Amino acid sequence: MGKEKNISSSSISKVLSQRKHFPSVSELVAGILNGDQSLLARGITLVESTQTAHQEKAYEIIEKCLSKSRDTLRIGITGVPGVGKSTFIERFGTLLTEMGKKVAVLAVDPSSTISKGSILGDKTRMPQLVKDPQAFIRPSPSGDSLGGVARKTRESIILCEAAGYDIILVETVGVGQSETAVHSMVDFFLLLKLTGAGDELQGIKRGIMEMADAIVINKAEGDNIKRAERARVEFERALHLYPPKENNWSPKVLTCSSFTGTGIPEIWEMIRDYQTTNKASGYFSEKRKSQNTYWFNQTVERLLKQQFYNREAVVKMMKPIQKEVENNAISPFRAAERLLDLYAKGLK
Repeated sequence: MGKEKNISSSSISKVLSQRKHFPSVSELVAGILNGDQSLLARGITLVESTQTAHQEKAYEIIEKCLSKSRDTLRIGITGVPGVGKSTFIERFGTLLTEMGKKVAVLAVDPSSTISKGSILGDKTRMPQLVKDPQAFIRPSPSGDSLGGVARKTRESIILCEAAGYDIILVETVGVGQSETAVHSMVDFFLLLKLTGAGDELQGIKRGIMEMADAIVINKAEGDNIKRAERARVEFERALHLYPPKENNWSPKVLTCSSFTGTGIPEIWEMIRDYQTTNKASGYFSEKRKSQNTYWFNQTVERLLKQQFYNREAVVKMMKPIQKEVENNAISPFRAAERLLDLYAKGLK
């Protein structure tokens, strides 16, 4: 009995030690390039980490994956909560994998502003696609980032492309007013809408309409088909009020049912037409270049902010100056200048 107990304890220790082992950068990169989903997931986890010790490794992984550029298509999908984004993505993603495409889904769940937690439940809402060997689904918390995407979604896209995925679907939280972030990292921006819920007028009022390359009225089934068609006409009229896009693409308005699959193939054909047209004009590659510049500028801002708040002199004076601001002893603008002066002196 004692011997069996010792063997069991040894086995458990071995398993635990294996779990504690984190692959090296070279192992992660090799696994990602070979399409290993487990190592891809661990690579994204490293990239998403906020620990300083992980940042240099993350940069190295991203740079090595960037050199393995491929002919991919990035599609952003947004819409208000309840519009059926997850159901649409499962139906759309399944159509693509059946066509032989490898699809990566970067789904974002909203984080609580109080507990900072997120349920990350997108995999449970895509039961068929999650079992598809041609698909990779990665839910991430939005954290405190704006635009309805995770803080490192842009970097995750690079890793997925290096892993051999042809199409990257980025599902946003659907915050409505702040979708600039996801728009700056995808080739095609799809806006899902509902009908019969006052969504038509709200959608027309939002600036998000100007960013959309296509609007799809979802849940066009049963008694809702006629209402969906009326909504389609209304959105088409509204789009005529907006100035033409710089690539001269006229945003399309389609209807679909993620439940029955009706209209899903037509959406893919429209996106393919968009891709073909914009590649022929050169706009596709130019947009990718401008997105890289945007990514660079955003990274500079993030690193400056991080360095500022970690500066010892700033940390020391932050609370006292905040107290002065709270008590109206100093204006917020003058207080900010004082902290920036402290930061600048530390650079000399």
